[in-house]
Amino acid sequence: MFIDQVHINVKAGDGGAGCMSFRREAHVPRGGPDGGDGGHGGNVILEADGSLSSLIDYRFKHHFKAKRGIHGKGSRMHGADGDDLILKVPLGTLVSEYDEETKQRGETLADLTHDGERVIVAKGGQGGKGNIHFVTSTRRAPAFAELGEPAEECMLELEMKLMADAALVGMPSVGKSSLIARMSAARPKIADYPFTTLVPNLGMVRSGDYSFVVADIPGLIEGAAEGKGLGHEFLRHIERTALILHVLDASGSYEGRDPIEDYEQIRTELIRYSEELAKRPQIVVVNKIDMPEASLQIERVKAHLRAEALEKVNGNEFAEEFKEPQVFAVSAVTGEGMDALIAATAQQVHELRAAARELQESNVQYEKVWEHKRQERDRSFTVTNLGGGVFQVEGKAVERMVIQTEWDNEEAIAYLQRRLERMGVEKELVVAGARTGDEIRITGRSFAFESALVDGEPDFNDDDFLNDDFDNEA
Repeated sequence: MFIDQVHINVKAGDGGAGCMSFRREAHVPRGGPDGGDGGHGGNVILEADGSLSSLIDYRFKHHFKAKRGIHGKGSRMHGADGDDLILKVPLGTLVSEYDEETKQRGETLADLTHDGERVIVAKGGQGGKGNIHFVTSTRRAPAFAELGEPAEECMLELEMKLMADAALVGMPSVGKSSLIARMSAARPKIADYPFTTLVPNLGMVRSGDYSFVVADIPGLIEGAAEGKGLGHEFLRHIERTALILHVLDASGSYEGRDPIEDYEQIRTELIRYSEELAKRPQIVVVNKIDMPEASLQIERVKAHLRAEALEKVNGNEFAEEFKEPQVFAVSAVTGEGMDALIAATAQQVHELRAAARELQESNVQYEKVWEHKRQERDRSFTVTNLGGGVFQVEGKAVERMVIQTEWDNEEAIAYLQRRLERMGVEKELVVAGARTGDEIRITGRSFAFESALVDGEPDFNDDDFLNDDFDNEA
């Protein structure tokens, strides 16, 4: 079964809680804090695997969850980290956020095109710190620890686009399946009725020292760019191909179609779907030349392409963009003309590959790019004046601090207030109009605002700040 688009829910592992503990040993008076840290939750990672050919593993199972971190213990015993969950996907998988309510695709996270390429799609929660981390010169026996951070959970859209060098494109029943069977070892279903091919087929082709992958794309019809038939399902697979092999039927088929009209119709659908796609290099393949009157149709097609190219070139300074495409007359049945077509395709694919390598000298590290975006989103926060002396603070890092705080512990709450002050939340609240006594709401919690600003700047003279490491963890 060929599956090329799925939606899945992924949840990373929650972080383990830190431990609040003190040494209790004989002959050791006033033992200090020794609470261990909670373990970090496991990440959910997508990894491209060249041995996979579809997303069928995610056809019936849609929920995936990584292991959580273990809680810390006394005697400085830190909890173990949860194992990462690695989900394998085929090469050419586009990973995007997905809104299940609106059924809309969100931000693109990665385009996994190389074997072994990875991206973290859900980051595990950080383990809470034990009370050994909160000792300062004025706080010798901290009686609090951090709770574990809840993990990220999200919906994803996985979309597989075929990784082919060349794509056979054309109307139904023009002989695309017969051509890929003649060019490669692929053995697609072949019959003399439209829409015999319902899913794309791939074949490996070798010509001399060169080789390339060719895709047989199911037949397109008028309106394919708007999704008529299965237009969008098929057109997406052409997006990655460097070269388009535009297949025409010299016999007119049993419907008596005109190959020139077919050519213009397919060109129109490609332009409607993507103008960039319509500008891809192409080779025109006139198939079924073993049929009567095929030679006349070949000359008509060549004359039409020549006239079209001349019309575009006249008066245009970018004339190179409108070169007349190569035309090959072939018969998938007898094999006539196939060697020349394969050799020309292999040569052009080789040249396009070389040009692409020059443009992509620096590989995009999707994992690093997405992690950088994640950190930027984590650090940012917003302050909203809800009116009536009520202010709402939203932001991932801020909310994480609140969630990790033990709200029945006064020391822990005081520590949180100082962290928020250092992060700049207090300053932004003052700018937004907050005054002492106003209500501040953060992720379901509310508390009274107490400003520690001195002449508009925070007072950082408290020794409790000396060992706080927000800048390293946020």
